[in-house]
Amino acid sequence: MFGLFKTKSKLDKLHEEYKKLLEESYKLSTKNRTESDIKQAEAQAILDQIEVLQQS
Repeated sequence: MFGLFKTKSKLDKLHEEYKKLLEESYKLSTKNRTESDIKQAEAQAILDQIEVLQQS
């Protein structure tokens, strides 16, 4: 109840976005490999941002 209005950090938001993109990539992998690769590349870019934030 007390965490109801807690705001998420930028790192938490990036982790959620990364997970979402990986799931979309996996779903697309059986239908359209090109779009799956694009989603995978977007997820990798977000992972790079996560790593930069964790280093600082």
